[in-house]
Amino acid sequence: MKLPSKIVSGYLDNVTFIRSSHFNVRPKGEISLLVIHNISLPPRVFGENYVERFFTGQKLEGHEFFKQIANLEVSSHLYIKRTGEIIQFVSFLDRAWHAGKSLFKGHENCNDFAIGVELEGADDIAYTNEQYFALARVTKLLCKSYPAITKDRIVGHEHIAPSRKTDPGCAFDWPRFFAML
Repeated sequence: MKLPSKIVSGYLDNVTFIRSSHFNVRPKGEISLLVIHNISLPPRVFGENYVERFFTGQKLEGHEFFKQIANLEVSSHLYIKRTGEIIQFVSFLDRAWHAGKSLFKGHENCNDFAIGVELEGADDIAYTNEQYFALARVTKLLCKSYPAITKDRIVGHEHIAPSRKTDPGCAFDWPRFFAML
């Protein structure tokens, strides 16, 4: 498993980059929040390339669920597969479309100041050791490059959109993750 060692101009080194068109210019201001999500397409199915295709706006076929998300334009800065492989879709300097309607400590529109990391998974399925190692490495690099991201500014999607979202869910081991930092 390749892990990054640095961030250069908004991009991790040593990871796959697949450009998403689902982003825009981040408003001026400090990058100060890390939001952890989960995703699997179709739900609870792992190891396919549907997430990569979804984040890059390609048509998804082969499962009834895809009709529900056909018109969505969603992306994330990073996606960590169950193997620990990291894929970057959007520069950290740009605004990826991952949080949607959201609120953190009185500030709306978290996409404006947040970095989004998607873990291949589901709320109630344990994440892999490889994912925790990759996420911890990425988080350390992000905190070094963007010092306003502190431990108390690392949250789940469920924390900034509690009426809409439940991820990364009960299977995400927050104490384990924070101990790795």
